[in-house]
Amino acid sequence: MSDPDVLSLFCRCLHHAADRLQPGDPAEPPIVASSVYFLPGEPTAVHQYGRWTNPTWSALEEALSVLEDAETIVFPSGMAAITAIFYTQLKTGDRVLLPSDGYYTTRALAEKHLAPFGVSVVTRVTTDYDATDFSDLRLVWVESPSNPGLDLCDIRNVAMKAKQAGALVVADNTTLTPLGQRPLDLGADVVVCSDTKVLNGHSDVLSAHVASRNVGVIARIRDWRTHTGAIPGPFEAWLVHRGLESLEVRFDRMCRNAETIARRLMEHPKVQDVRFPGLASGAAQAIAAKQMLRFGTMIGVMFASKEQAERFIDECKFIRPTTSFGGVHSSAERRARWGDNVPDGYVRLSVGCEPAEVLWSDMKRVLDSL
Repeated sequence: MSDPDVLSLFCRCLHHAADRLQPGDPAEPPIVASSVYFLPGEPTAVHQYGRWTNPTWSALEEALSVLEDAETIVFPSGMAAITAIFYTQLKTGDRVLLPSDGYYTTRALAEKHLAPFGVSVVTRVTTDYDATDFSDLRLVWVESPSNPGLDLCDIRNVAMKAKQAGALVVADNTTLTPLGQRPLDLGADVVVCSDTKVLNGHSDVLSAHVASRNVGVIARIRDWRTHTGAIPGPFEAWLVHRGLESLEVRFDRMCRNAETIARRLMEHPKVQDVRFPGLASGAAQAIAAKQMLRFGTMIGVMFASKEQAERFIDECKFIRPTTSFGGVHSSAERRARWGDNVPDGYVRLSVGCEPAEVLWSDMKRVLDSL
């Protein structure tokens, strides 16, 4: 899809329920805090029990389904969504490929909880995916850009080769959201997104969604949620729905800010290196231009030492020293502290919605003092 097509989808997402509204109906979805529904006689009503469905979840799922152009299921966290995919698509004897430089908790879940059940876990760095032999793999997990290193692979090429080998392709699209990249349109079978991050955008709720155009896959995932009880609360679903409505405005501002800040960081003598898809060169530049609608809100910033990295984070007034990313407030952390395979001086910077010139002035003040 082109950028105008995606923006049109977003407008449909905002107004998808308008045709159903009657005079006096609430224009926004209400928070339905009930575990039970009025259910006399035969159980034929849409909503029957609180572990199965909830009108507030349904409103969020309908909106996300329009935006993803695929059936969507919401979960109470990104890891709940990832768990649902793993446990519904893998069985004893299967092999799963995960990015060794991707989100570490995905690997930890597979290695600690899938491997004991006889699932073989194979890892590759993201930049090696394009040249990987996908034979004998049941599931190929793609994360492009990778988190935290922001490396890329050609999702369309990987999906084509993996599916020819009989593998299911899952793409974690958390860093870019459906407005920045569309893995399903590039050939992925399933997309997962931690809505805790950019999509909700206000750092006040844990949430996630899974989307797929494969009816069988999505049915098993929905069944998993019903039987395991991995369900979001209605208030949490309402918060994500509220955040979703401002996604396009926030994401546009954050992406433009990130592009400006990344270029200026590259020019500063105290910064050793900058990782940002919009500044990639060579093969990565071609991949970014081909499959990304926007270059995202995250920048990898390399300093000469752990001490310089920590000073940058601590002394910038407009940067929050927090884990996670994607909020309206800029945040940063040294990812080596969690064991990620990055140098001690590597900072993952999540650029927020602050005015770009004010944000840069604050950063430059600290950089000049290092």
